[in-house]
Amino acid sequence: MIKKTILSTLAAFTLASGGAFSDDIDIVFIGKNTGNPYFDSLTQGFVEACDVIACNFEFVAPATAEATSQIPFIEAQIQRGVDVIAISPNSPDALNQVFDAARAKDILVLTVNGDITGNEEHRDATILPTDFTKVGADQVEMVGSLIGYEGEIAILSATTEAPDQNFWIEGMNKTLETDSKYSKMTLVATVYGDDQPEKSTTEMESLLANFPNLKGVIAPTTVGIAAGAQVVQSRGISDSVKVTGLGLPSEMRDFIKDGTVEGFQLWSPYNEGWLAAHFSVGLKNGSMENKVGGTFEVPNLGTITINPGNSINTQAALTTFNAANIDDFNF
Repeated sequence: MIKKTILSTLAAFTLASGGAFSDDIDIVFIGKNTGNPYFDSLTQGFVEACDVIACNFEFVAPATAEATSQIPFIEAQIQRGVDVIAISPNSPDALNQVFDAARAKDILVLTVNGDITGNEEHRDATILPTDFTKVGADQVEMVGSLIGYEGEIAILSATTEAPDQNFWIEGMNKTLETDSKYSKMTLVATVYGDDQPEKSTTEMESLLANFPNLKGVIAPTTVGIAAGAQVVQSRGISDSVKVTGLGLPSEMRDFIKDGTVEGFQLWSPYNEGWLAAHFSVGLKNGSMENKVGGTFEVPNLGTITINPGNSINTQAALTTFNAANIDDFNF
C-alpha cells in the first residue's frame, strides 16, 4: 500500500511503496510549480511504478514557475543524497550549475516533459512525451483546421523562460513562415500567462481586446488552454474565436462537451512518470544502460529506444481529443 506524507513546508507530498526496503532507490520529481493539475497525472505514473518496483518517490515543486525557483529544491535533494532527481525544468540554462553539482554526487539527473535545450550535457537523459520537433507544426495544423487556414492567430504560452514551450513556439513560427498551406494565417502576438490561471485569463482578455479580428489562439500549456477556453465560454464567442493547444482531457471535457473547444492535443503524462521510474531504477540497479541506440522493455509501454541526445519518447505522435473520443480518457 502506498503511504502518503504531506510536507507542508515544501508544499509537497511523499509516496513510497509500502514494502520498500532501506536500500530502495529514492526518486524525487521536481515539478514546474504547485497547483498545476498537469503534474497530478504525471506524478501518478511515478507513484504506481514505485508501488510495483523497488523505488521510493517524492514530489516537490516551487510555488511559481520562475527560471531559478527550482534551484533550492534541487540543492535540498543533493543535501539529502537521493538517487535520482527527475525535473520538469523552468529554464534551459539556469539550472546547469546545480545539475552538475548533483551529478558530481552520483545523482542521476533526468529532465521530464521538457528538456534543457542547448545544454543537454548537464543532465543524463530526458523523458519526453513525444517528438518535440513535431509539436509546433502539429499545433499550427490544429488551429489552421479550425479557422479554415485563414486569419489572425495568437499564442498564449507559459513563462518566457519555459524551454519546452519556447521550442514548440519556434517550430510554430518556422511552420507559418515556410509552409504555403498557412500563408493566409498571421501570427499577431505571443503572450505569456506564467502558467498561472489568473494571469493567463488576463492575457487572453487582452488578446481579444487588442486584436478584434482574432480567429484562433494556440495555448501550448494546460493552464493556458483552460483559461483561454473559460474566457471564450464566458463571452459566448466560440463561433468566432477558436481556442486550441495542449490540455488535459479532465480539464477540457466540459469545454468540448458544450462546443467551446472543438479539438486540442496532448499525450499521456501518466506514461512519462511510469517510464521515468522504470528507467531510473534500471539505470541505478544496472539492468539498463543509458546508451544511444539501446532499447529496453517497460511494462504496458513495450520496447523503448534511447534516441540521439539520450532522449526517450513515450509515444510517437500527439493525441487529438474531440467530442468523438474525449470520454475515452480519464487523466
